[in-house]
Amino acid sequence: MRLITISRQFGSGGRELGKRISDILGWDYYDKEIIQRLADDQGLDPDYVKSVLSNHGWNSIPMTFRSSFSSAVFSNDFNGDIRTSLMVRQREIIENIAAAGNDCVIVGRDADIILSDHAPFRIFVCADLQSRIDRCMRFEEKKNEGRLSEKEIEKNIRRIDKERSRIRELLTGLPWGDAGAFDLSVNSSGWEIKALAAAVSEFALKWFEH
Repeated sequence: MRLITISRQFGSGGRELGKRISDILGWDYYDKEIIQRLADDQGLDPDYVKSVLSNHGWNSIPMTFRSSFSSAVFSNDFNGDIRTSLMVRQREIIENIAAAGNDCVIVGRDADIILSDHAPFRIFVCADLQSRIDRCMRFEEKKNEGRLSEKEIEKNIRRIDKERSRIRELLTGLPWGDAGAFDLSVNSSGWEIKALAAAVSEFALKWFEH
């Protein structure tokens, strides 16, 4: 089994990069599919699950959660917090994906930490702030209504990055984006994701050969 995990700054294009890599390599791809499986498993609305796992409140989770999460010794609803309960279920789903043994690309969900025993090729995707704002603005332009302003987008970027950083700290005790935690760090600023995906795919295959 060959496994690629992608962690990314919000708006850096990491999700698109992962999908294009999976298409190029012909591997399975998991991103929103994990949320859907989690929602189906728990009998919940996918939008609700996504909101719970990405919304405010992670600062209230104690750092001792790290050891509990790694050993999964706590009850189904740890400290009455639905976030931690869903995180445990999400981890189980990710582990089941790996257990299937198919080559795959997994975006986000801290899969690189959860599946560290599977020796994944770990990618971190970043970009400068303006490039991320511009990418999000292009997405907003496709909406018929409810478009966010540039100021609102920047606020979202900073908030989501902060939440991802907190979750990473809870799980590992290490800073988010620490270069030593990844096999390849990619700055997508100024790149067309399609071209970047081709280059990263070639590099990944070489990495698995070494």
